[in-house]
Amino acid sequence: MRNSQRAPWGVRPRVPGQRPRVIIVGAGVGGLSVGCYGQMSGMETRIFEKHVLPGGCCTAWSRDGYVFDYCIEWLTGTAPGNDANQVWRELGALDGKTIRNFDVFNTVVGADGRSVAFYNDPDRLEDHLLGLSPGDERLIRSFCRDLRRFTDLDMFAFLKPAPLLTLREKARAARKVLPKLNLLRRAAATSMEDFAARFEDPLLRRALPFIFFQDHEVFPLMPYLFNMASAHRSNAGFPQGGSLGLARSIEERYTSLGGRIDYRTRVERILVEDGRAVGVQLRGGERHYADHVVAACDGVTTLDRLLGGEYSSSRVRRLFETLSKSPENVYPGLVSVFVGFDGDIDADAAHSVTYLLSDADSARLPGMMQNNLVVQLRSRFSDGLAPPGKSLIHCTYFSDYDSWKTLRRTDRKAYRAGKEQAARFVRDFLDRCYPGIAARIEVVDVATPVTTERYTGNLGGSILGWKSFTNADDLVQGLIDKDRLRLPGLAGLSLAGQWFTGGGLVRTAAGGRFVAQYLCAEWGLPFRAWESTGGEPWHAGKLGDLPQLDQGMR
Repeated sequence: MRNSQRAPWGVRPRVPGQRPRVIIVGAGVGGLSVGCYGQMSGMETRIFEKHVLPGGCCTAWSRDGYVFDYCIEWLTGTAPGNDANQVWRELGALDGKTIRNFDVFNTVVGADGRSVAFYNDPDRLEDHLLGLSPGDERLIRSFCRDLRRFTDLDMFAFLKPAPLLTLREKARAARKVLPKLNLLRRAAATSMEDFAARFEDPLLRRALPFIFFQDHEVFPLMPYLFNMASAHRSNAGFPQGGSLGLARSIEERYTSLGGRIDYRTRVERILVEDGRAVGVQLRGGERHYADHVVAACDGVTTLDRLLGGEYSSSRVRRLFETLSKSPENVYPGLVSVFVGFDGDIDADAAHSVTYLLSDADSARLPGMMQNNLVVQLRSRFSDGLAPPGKSLIHCTYFSDYDSWKTLRRTDRKAYRAGKEQAARFVRDFLDRCYPGIAARIEVVDVATPVTTERYTGNLGGSILGWKSFTNADDLVQGLIDKDRLRLPGLAGLSLAGQWFTGGGLVRTAAGGRFVAQYLCAEWGLPFRAWESTGGEPWHAGKLGDLPQLDQGMR
């Protein structure tokens, strides 16, 4: 049920055997996941969402028939037989959908025009790289040998938090990784930056860190090997309908389980009585009460605004007072430039390319951080993202949040001029890459890190949140395993969403599962989860009414 007439949830005594009521703040993937698993496990849940759509950063908006898909570049868990896929099936995220898989994870083009394609198939990748740089044979063969060993490795557990695992489940998990423990240790201990620096070929030395489109800087080899191996097994594809399609499917699953979402409903604060969260107060003063509250929104919003800065922990303080200010721990925001155009381009053109820009080109892009531009032919990722006979390109680069924020706060005209400057560069650059395309461009739309902040409340406009393999990642794991996603001194509140359970959609979805499991353990409820049986073929009409430019992300 969504957008029905709102009736306040009043105070009621907790009665044994009565379905416990849970209020969830935020209809992002984390909040929707808590809701789905809560409903399956016998809770009565209700989600309050300030926007008109589900998904948080996993979203899209539209203009002139083009759908600007904002989040997913690949999705872990698109093939059966692994924990991530089970989570998505339980949430109905892939119901009725086809999956688009690509042979190449990404192509990188140097400023001199040389290019390298990072094939997911270890054999094709090895042949291609050896053809580019025979002098780097030893390193190339080592990387591809490890990639082959990762193709049958499912090393991440997404079904149950560690404190709730039985001895048998722990033993089963250990048996899966023990045979390749040395490989995992070596891949985790070797940084991609150090590994790439050993290459003789200047393109490979520069390009390897951009396998995942942008340079993730702190990553070791492990995530590159894991995700490329997953893609080779068709387990890192792109689901039909993209980001908002994924969120809409989970929303549909949630409401089919009896859950309720109130859109255009901003929660102003979490109500606390005698050290326990008892409900929420909405803008306008309306109050709703529940047996438990789950904050599934931006971390700073939760701690500073909803809780008034009164509750925290040593881990949370270190995350949000110290590490959140460190670029080594938090991803920067992105500038996104969507370009809709008539017709298509060469069928053999790569679906995703990172262009390593010259200094002169980089200087033309406001807030540029890494001297590269990612260009993706998004209409090849899924049908329905462009009108018939037309195509859509999505260009992105990591960008400095502070410069955009200062402009928007002090000089709106200069802020708009910065967006127009990015749009002009992208138009000119695409015409260099695909001669003649400029004359066919119909729509250009630009979103900045400030856009993301305004839409989602995300710290610094960061879509990706905390960086993995950092001190922040360790603290987040401690929040899950040791604090059980709670704050000391405050009963009745759980934390969900990427800022508390880790970045990446599947970790966010699994975090919602963990919250429900912890609640079941506390209340003595059996945790229940089953796969959705929704079999109706998915179609673009299921996206619903998308926000247009004047009401969406600007």
